[in-house]
Amino acid sequence: MESQAAPESAPEKKFLPEAGIAYSASSVLSVLLAFLVSAIFLAALKEGYAHNLAYKYLAFLVPQLCLAGVAALYFRRSRYPVRKVYAPCKWYYFLIALAVAFGLLFALNNLNGLFVRLLELMGYTPQEKQAGYIPSVTDPMISGWMILPAVLIIALLPAVFEETLFRGITVGAMRSSGWGEVSTVLISGALFSLFHGNPEQTLYQFACGACYALLALRSGSIFPTMVAHFANNACILILGAVKGVDWALPMLPSIILGVLGGILLAGALLFVILWKLPERRAAAPSGSRMQGGKKYFLMAGIGMAICAVQWFAVLAAGIGV
Repeated sequence: MESQAAPESAPEKKFLPEAGIAYSASSVLSVLLAFLVSAIFLAALKEGYAHNLAYKYLAFLVPQLCLAGVAALYFRRSRYPVRKVYAPCKWYYFLIALAVAFGLLFALNNLNGLFVRLLELMGYTPQEKQAGYIPSVTDPMISGWMILPAVLIIALLPAVFEETLFRGITVGAMRSSGWGEVSTVLISGALFSLFHGNPEQTLYQFACGACYALLALRSGSIFPTMVAHFANNACILILGAVKGVDWALPMLPSIILGVLGGILLAGALLFVILWKLPERRAAAPSGSRMQGGKKYFLMAGIGMAICAVQWFAVLAAGIGV
């Protein structure tokens, strides 16, 4: 029998609005503190602050600190069982997590590129073509030994704290409230993508968020999604640090990696979906509607609005270049 959480009782539906508050609080705090950090560095260093190494680290670190603080407060006030978020699972889900991570990374690279080209047709200028862009192969954050703190801040911390918020708190609350798997996977994936506020990565981050949500639901744990998240971010950093590899692969290797990644991803997802399906159907909550959805979206609405404004601001800035 899999490590699957048992159906939750009706009183546990109270966690859903508080999960919405956690999403809004994380979004608002991340934006406000990021603005504060930018203002401080702008006042101190003027126009060149964006290329300052300390600023770059803080730009990645601040959102994670916000997520950590919000998660701690959520567990304290809601009394949601922490053991349900950090529950153990079968060992093979960690292998599946790696397959999902690398499958997404290589299979969706070309597909996400098509999405970026669609944005270009709308007049958007990709970041690598904008003035002042620093290619990853020359970025001091991932040059030499500096790759180590970069992996910690950009790969490990998001794998812990973003998974805690999105797959632990958000997906956990949705599932405890009787939401169906499809609605939970799609909506949590969309919220995950929106939170990052990056138009160029919208499609890729949605796919990651949806796949991670499915993996968390089926394994009954967020530990495999932490592994997948870390592997994804760390691989991108390492590829960016390798000279000559900045996601500008020749067409043939890119196609080959895309096909292999697609096969790997499809195999992993089919296994997750079909493995011991009768037992999973018996263990799944009976509810399929988004019970308490209005309360959740009402509480998460401020965060969603903030993230949407940020998304459109980045898009408008690229169009205005």
